[in-house]
Amino acid sequence: MIASAQAAAPTILVMGDSLSAGYGIKVQASWVALLSERLKAQGYDYQVVNASVSGETSSGARNRFPALLKTHRPAIVILEIGANDGLRALPVAQMRDNIQAMVTMAEKQHALIVLVGIQMPPNYGEAYLRAFAGVYSELSKTPHIRFVPFFLKDVALNDSLMQADNIHPNEQGQPYLLDMVWPELKPLLKQNH
Repeated sequence: MIASAQAAAPTILVMGDSLSAGYGIKVQASWVALLSERLKAQGYDYQVVNASVSGETSSGARNRFPALLKTHRPAIVILEIGANDGLRALPVAQMRDNIQAMVTMAEKQHALIVLVGIQMPPNYGEAYLRAFAGVYSELSKTPHIRFVPFFLKDVALNDSLMQADNIHPNEQGQPYLLDMVWPELKPLLKQNH
């Protein structure tokens, strides 16, 4: 048997919730689908696996993560998780433990990590908001993690980019989400390209 001259393209695994699953829009318009298109257009040979699930909490993601790592052996993991923990006012310490566990698992597989931060609406109270945001800023200090502080920065307060629920970006908002992730992802692509 002759070995293939070209190894399989390295994988980028996107582990997220409805913000990455394309909730309420055509999947091909989601920022993750746009990422696949941009990678091809710019000559990067990566396959993108979107393991995002609408409604996913950090606990659910943590439970699914080991099998996904084993199956896909990603070169890069984009972790966009935690929004549903916040919306359900789940304990912040539990969310931190779950995301930290996923970071550790990914590092053991030698995957590079982009951590995507989320912020909660102000009606959750100052203490919860501070604690919630603190999870991402604390984990972002882990060596070798690339960090997006606020995924919806240019989108959340712009009605023309949001769906009627004021939680999920619409199709017009998706390129903005990709543009938030891209500056942190691109340097990792150079390392694997």
